[in-house]
Amino acid sequence: MTFSPFYMGNDTQPETEDGYVISENWGFQINFSVPLNRGLTKQCERIGALHERNMKLSQEMTRALKCAELQRKGFTFRPDSDAADLCSDVVPIQLVNKNNVSNSKTTRSKQLKK
Repeated sequence: MTFSPFYMGNDTQPETEDGYVISENWGFQINFSVPLNRGLTKQCERIGALHERNMKLSQEMTRALKCAELQRKGFTFRPDSDAADLCSDVVPIQLVNKNNVSNSKTTRSKQLKK
């Protein structure tokens, strides 16, 4: 719904001796908009959700790249700072693979002992 007030005015000074004339109109307009095709609304919502996911992915990828670059240069955030957790979940692939291998070996050995 939209509400639009308006004013139209006109000041004239005719060439006759009748004098000065002021003409004023005041009013407002109210508009109601109802979507006739719900399919377009749903499509717009899906596109918006997809765009939001893409923006979040882009943000996370940029964060990971910048954290990796910072770690490659030998820097990190101080552990007691507010920004310390920004790069806490960015780890090298070798570390992840090493943890997965050791976890899988531990799990296999536990299964064999049973």
